[in-house]
Amino acid sequence: MNLQSILELLRPIGWGASDILRSYYRGEQKDNLNVEYKDDKGKDPVTAADLAVSNYILKALQTELESDKFGYISEETYRNQDGANNSEWVWIIDPLDGTKDFINKTGEYAIHIALVRDKRPELALVAIPEAEKLYYAIKGSGTFVETRDGERKSVRVSERDNPQDLTLVVSRSHRNEKLNYLLSKLPCQNQKARGSVGGKIVAIIEQEADIYISLSGKSAPKDWDMAAPELILTEAGGKYTHFDGNPLEYNTGDINQWGGLLASNGKCHEILCEQAENILKEYDSLGTVQS
Repeated sequence: MNLQSILELLRPIGWGASDILRSYYRGEQKDNLNVEYKDDKGKDPVTAADLAVSNYILKALQTELESDKFGYISEETYRNQDGANNSEWVWIIDPLDGTKDFINKTGEYAIHIALVRDKRPELALVAIPEAEKLYYAIKGSGTFVETRDGERKSVRVSERDNPQDLTLVVSRSHRNEKLNYLLSKLPCQNQKARGSVGGKIVAIIEQEADIYISLSGKSAPKDWDMAAPELILTEAGGKYTHFDGNPLEYNTGDINQWGGLLASNGKCHEILCEQAENILKEYDSLGTVQS
């Protein structure tokens, strides 16, 4: 598998998907979002933009590549799948990460596309349409950012290594009592809010932040939330693991990423993972009811 050749095909697809989202965000399609919800609680929105970009990416990949060599897991199509995809190479796609931010016009939304083999990402692209940037990586080859004019440069995480000096990038909406307790007890108390997982990981890569923590509750982040952001972070020198140090795995048959996950610039990763586990044990011992 020539991943570099696949990346050269993928980059224009990333730009094309970005253009579609921007047309719904601020262009001729901005009044045609047709917002619906995947559940009856109004907490999981999907828009016409999600569906349009999902269809575009899937069609483009299947047109450019030999379709019988690849499997596909997309946020908008996974319900048709039973168990893990049997293909050796599997695309994991989030056509619009940060739908709430997209609807609320914060500008902090992203596109995730990852190619996974043996449960681990080998190639990834994260597009940030409002910044007009693509971040991409091939395993073992570093992470690069490309701007609309075609300029490319490598990117690396920060060298900050004092836990008190690290900045947490946090969500505005995906919060609960347990996560708030955990964040309040960590030594890094500087916080920066950012929408979408891709946007949070880009903040770490761009040295605007150093730590991101995800903690599942009644629901959990999904494969498509994490696969592409993980690879662009680790290839930029960072780390992304469960609190116990185990790696994330994808296409396992369960799309949920349960438990505590920590992404970082890597300098204090193991210490913060251990502290997070201890803080959660403390929380559980208090008998606090999670909101």
